Amino acid sequence: MANRADRRRRRSDAASDDGGSTAKAGPGEVERPSSPGRSFFRPLQGVSVGRSRSKSTRGSIIELLVIIAVAIGLALGIQAWIVKPYRIPSGSMEPTLAIGQRVLVNRIGMDFGEPHVGEIVVFHPPEGVSEGETGERPLCATTGRPVVEGTAACSQPLAQEASVNFIKRIVAGPGDELYIKEGHAYRNGVREQDSYIKPCAEPSLPFCNFSTPIKIPPGHWFMMGDNRGESDDSRFWGPVPTGWIIGGAFATYWPPDRVGIL
Repeated sequence: MANRADRRRRRSDAASDDGGSTAKAGPGEVERPSSPGRSFFRPLQGVSVGRSRSKSTRGSIIELLVIIAVAIGLALGIQAWIVKPYRIPSGSMEPTLAIGQRVLVNRIGMDFGEPHVGEIVVFHPPEGVSEGETGERPLCATTGRPVVEGTAACSQPLAQEASVNFIKRIVAGPGDELYIKEGHAYRNGVREQDSYIKPCAEPSLPFCNFSTPIKIPPGHWFMMGDNRGESDDSRFWGPVPTGWIIGGAFATYWPPDRVGIL
């Protein structure tokens, strides 16, 4: 009987230890409270998980940097060869384009075709034309001196192009005969359809009248601003060679209330 009681007492003590003690951990394990009737051990994984997360974060950062670099490269490539934005610096193209307005210019179009009359283009004017379109009149290669207002417009530009960018509308092309009356361009005897212009405030001023016809040389384009009384253009420094034209403006994207196609 005593032996049976001792065995029951030992079984009762063992059950009590399982419920309230912790199991001894071996190397690489943490101690956890033991469940009745079984041991619970869990491997230490903190170090390996931390290294894995570190490698994953580093890989994500590298991937992001590569994406940003590719995006910047594409943006620069597009601007250099395909489409480039420009800001309108003066009021010479009002009311079509206002000061500060932004336009998109098709740079690649000149590689596949020529410009056309009526198109708005960005180009380099002849040497001596200022960026602000103000100051002394540049020389006209036809006479070697500034144009005399009220006579004939300049028919031949200086041979050297300037580095500044202008934006104007083409009103005549190679071989066309042109004269200006009260700010309106007459090409081959026909007045342009110019509902888009801002007419000269005083049409009789010499600035708006170049009544002697000129002929546009081969490979050249005559440029005029839509603001006919406030534009420094081909009337004073001559038509522009095709090679000086950067591209045609096809859309405006700023400000938001003037977004549209040109």
